[in-house]
Amino acid sequence: MTTLRDILDAAAQGVFPPPDGRTTLVPQPSDRDAGVLAFTGHSVVFTDEDPEWVYGALRGVDADPLSASMNPRFLAALMERTGRTAETVDMMLVGAPLPGEPPAPPREVKDSDHARIRYALRRRDEVRVWSADGGILVMGRGIGGRLEVSVEVDEAARHRGLGRGLVTAARHLATEPVWAQVAPGNARSVRAFQAAGYVPVGAEILLIPRRSPERSACRSA
Repeated sequence: MTTLRDILDAAAQGVFPPPDGRTTLVPQPSDRDAGVLAFTGHSVVFTDEDPEWVYGALRGVDADPLSASMNPRFLAALMERTGRTAETVDMMLVGAPLPGEPPAPPREVKDSDHARIRYALRRRDEVRVWSADGGILVMGRGIGGRLEVSVEVDEAARHRGLGRGLVTAARHLATEPVWAQVAPGNARSVRAFQAAGYVPVGAEILLIPRRSPERSACRSA
């Protein structure tokens, strides 16, 4: 059986689902994670819900099959059905590992008293944190066990290339593809990741168990 991790690993190598307008349904990789991935002409829904219900809900949207899985009506129905909530539809980017040490290696730290780190600890496993003057780099295992990265740059340290440097460092620190989720409207972060060699491969929305909301500036940088 094809798993979510199989699909992600293939996408990291530039091999995508066929652009046939269809939706593939795969099991959730964990109780924590459910959601939707959208590639060019093909979507992937990862949930343990009844397949007949999922495909029926997609047909009920009465929208272009290419976009039905990201249609707000389908997403709202899926959240109601699963008792989950969501934040934003994010751009998915991936970067291959780079050899050697980063040009300016950040310092690994054990601090957890930071909003982005607290956020990562709720969403990811095996979280590790590095610090540089004016910013932090966080990596951990997210959906399907993939390695995910996020950064936070202090306002006073912006416009100096620090964000680009940190996400480049992540590729040196990793031995496998590194994934990032960035809100499309966060153009500054999109530019930083692309300048660091990360490639856009699709869009995703993660459905998370309901909890008291924590608003933060820590959606992916």
